[in-house]
Amino acid sequence: MNSVETKMHAGLVPLTLAWLGLIALTIVSVYLGHWFHGTAWLQVLVAIIIWLKGTLVANQFIEIKVTHSFIRRVVLGFIAVTPLALLIIAYFGTQVAQWATL
Repeated sequence: MNSVETKMHAGLVPLTLAWLGLIALTIVSVYLGHWFHGTAWLQVLVAIIIWLKGTLVANQFIEIKVTHSFIRRVVLGFIAVTPLALLIIAYFGTQVAQWATL
């Protein structure tokens, strides 16, 4: 094998591990939903898993580690919006619904 093929294979290892990590987090979330269905703290676990998956995708596939710090902060802030919204709606859903009605 020449050095170009070796570099390509070495570059695919972190991406493959990230992909396997995403699959593992998805499977874990399905089982957590089944085992802890109806518990009050399940939303916290789901929010953590969503945040982990988002940061994993941003770090490995979008490669925010090599971007400008402003772009990195914007992407990480965007990733944090969904888990935070999930937690806010899960624990303060009626108040949010009252604020959102016309």
